[in-house]
Amino acid sequence: MAGGKLTPRQKMINLMYLVFIAMLALNMSKEVLSAFGNFNDKFTESNKLTEQANATLLSALNTKAADEPAKYAEPARKAKEVEKLSKDFVAFLETVKTEVTEGYTPDEKTGKLPFESMDKSTIDEKWFKGDGYSERGTEIVSKIDKYVADIKKVLGNDVKYIPFIKELEKKFSTADIANKEGVKIKFLDYKAKGFPAVSTLTFLTAMQNDVKNTEAGAYNLFLGNALQSAASMKNFQAIVVLDKNAYFAGEQVTGKVVLGRYDANTVPTSFKGPGKIENGQAVISMTAGGIGEQNISGEFGFMEDGKEIPLKFEGKYVVVPRPNQAIISADKMNVVYRGVPNPISISVPGIASNKVNASAPGMTKVGDGKFMLKPQAGSEVKINVTATMPDGKPMSSAQVFRIKGLPAPTGKVGGSEKNKGPKSNLEVCTVTAVMEDFDFPVNVNVTQFNIKVPGQPTIVVNGNKMDARAKSAIAKAQKGDVVVISEIKASFQGIDQMAKKVSICTYEIQ
Repeated sequence: MAGGKLTPRQKMINLMYLVFIAMLALNMSKEVLSAFGNFNDKFTESNKLTEQANATLLSALNTKAADEPAKYAEPARKAKEVEKLSKDFVAFLETVKTEVTEGYTPDEKTGKLPFESMDKSTIDEKWFKGDGYSERGTEIVSKIDKYVADIKKVLGNDVKYIPFIKELEKKFSTADIANKEGVKIKFLDYKAKGFPAVSTLTFLTAMQNDVKNTEAGAYNLFLGNALQSAASMKNFQAIVVLDKNAYFAGEQVTGKVVLGRYDANTVPTSFKGPGKIENGQAVISMTAGGIGEQNISGEFGFMEDGKEIPLKFEGKYVVVPRPNQAIISADKMNVVYRGVPNPISISVPGIASNKVNASAPGMTKVGDGKFMLKPQAGSEVKINVTATMPDGKPMSSAQVFRIKGLPAPTGKVGGSEKNKGPKSNLEVCTVTAVMEDFDFPVNVNVTQFNIKVPGQPTIVVNGNKMDARAKSAIAKAQKGDVVVISEIKASFQGIDQMAKKVSICTYEIQ
């Protein structure tokens, strides 16, 4: 029974059936093999024609997106994703077809494969293993399933795509298939196992054809839905578009209210709000209110089927005080560090970053509003800021930052502050110093350290590795002894600055 455990007799019957099918394949006539080949050629030619038609559709959609982005930008974006997914999947299927045709050489004159001799299966050992799939067979099925899942993700949950998705799932289903006896057979087994190479080749080319047709269906769907969505004025949204979102007190607020899918033929018949209709747009002109968040609201009408449809709009803008103080912040910390380049961001509310400049000893500009400060001598640095306001008036500001030396490194032996292990490991350990929790890229070189083994005199070691005397002392250590590494001397690589006292580290003998 289908889905149940088969009896030995039923297994024997199934085996005889497979042998019978294999014998048919072995003795398949040249006419049948040639017919499969002809179908493959027809699918190949259809794929080329469909690909050309798809390119035309996609080009038309991209053109509309450029001309009418409000209507077609999103459908065009989805179409590009469908194109890439389909192109990648077709390319993968092409690699599979190469496997199927391995060993068969195309005719030098016609370029066609020898369909009449492609009666042997070339992929059974590659795609199948026992009663299931091999790694390659599993990959093929997974690629098919992934293509369906990726296309569904692009389409999203919009109900208008449900019929298309159902057809997609049906067309590329990899579920088990019931044979004439009602026994369910795995997808690839049913489609390719034991079949002639030309049959499997045609199956794959037909799937490529399904992919091309899926592309065409999606492109037409995107075009049709965009047109349908734009058909009714009820789907339009009124949008407040100000020249900017923040204004100084007393400054003139300028902007406009437009339809979300506005075109030259879309002309409102009435308008209620702070402005007037000009060329199908509500042009706003008013004086900014008090400091803080302010509201803009109103309504305009549009005639559709002899009736006026009201479209309300609502927006907000923020009024800020005229600046008299620049905002200066260190990107990494509240202080700046000597010996390293400190990133500094400077901005002034209501003023574009390209209108803001700053100066200080050791400071260079690296972009609009972005500076790099490498502190010079002294304990403080003053950053002076100048800016040009929207009305052309200048402003200036300054702020003082403390200059600090680099923090003390953390000592480590064998990569840890508190390490442990056998004596043999300690003998080959490297003593290092690391800038823990420091955001700047600084390398530290250890030049000397003291090692103290319990019961042994303190040994001074030059460099960062154990010398002969240190190893001799370590050899006398007992299990449970804690070896202390202290007085670590270090220098900063490429920085003319002495490192502060490095913390001690320990190693417990086990």
